[in-house]
Amino acid sequence: MLQIEGLTRRFGAKIAVDGVSLAVPAGQMVGVIGRSGAGKSTMLRMVNRLTDPCEGRVRFEGTDVTALRGRALRDWRMRCAMIFQQFNLVQRLDVLTNVLVGRLNRRPLMTSLLRMFTAEERAMALAALDRFDLAETALQRADTLSGGQQQRVAIARALLQEPRIILADEPIASLDPRNSRTVMDALRGVNREGITVLVNLHDLATARDYCDRIVALNAGRIVFDGPPAALTAARIREVYGVTEEEFAEEAAAAVGAPPPRHAVPA
Repeated sequence: MLQIEGLTRRFGAKIAVDGVSLAVPAGQMVGVIGRSGAGKSTMLRMVNRLTDPCEGRVRFEGTDVTALRGRALRDWRMRCAMIFQQFNLVQRLDVLTNVLVGRLNRRPLMTSLLRMFTAEERAMALAALDRFDLAETALQRADTLSGGQQQRVAIARALLQEPRIILADEPIASLDPRNSRTVMDALRGVNREGITVLVNLHDLATARDYCDRIVALNAGRIVFDGPPAALTAARIREVYGVTEEEFAEEAAAAVGAPPPRHAVPA
């Protein structure tokens, strides 16, 4: 189980995340929503330790993640893979090598620097690409792929880390609806194999369609935590003071995403 306990992060006088506590059982898929600046990305980055908290702890299966340093911290980032909005691929490298980057922390330093991957690792990478219908792109440069293809490559790379948790920070924000569904289907498929997934989303309908649980942040605090069916239009108005349409349009504009679709329960 992942446990977030009183997590707080300040940037100067601004409180980005304010005393967030959350327990995520193994194998759950959690959608994290909120208006622009709500603290979603900062929270995920603290879980992965890309950003250190000012207060609070992150625990995983009894380990205090916030106390990890050096090799132990690198091992945590391997077990807790991160997927970003902008893919973070090495554009000039071929797709296969980009996926194999997910193995680097499992290898000796010198072989990592020289990218001396084994035949078994290459087979793992090809199998991951094939799973997402990308095997035929293995020898293409990453910058020749569409946005949706690049994000699936990023998921394949994360899988080669053999993670226990995947954190996805707005993974579909820059994608069209068709590619968004493809990427979310991929994340849901990974989750159904037992990997815990926390995904930041700007589209409420997508969160409802794919996630077991929705956590809503406002001004760095959790203002809703429950099943998708409980996040009604009335609840959105109560929590955020706007309609669902206004909420989704504001969030989409903040990340430069296509206009969202709406599915408003009563």
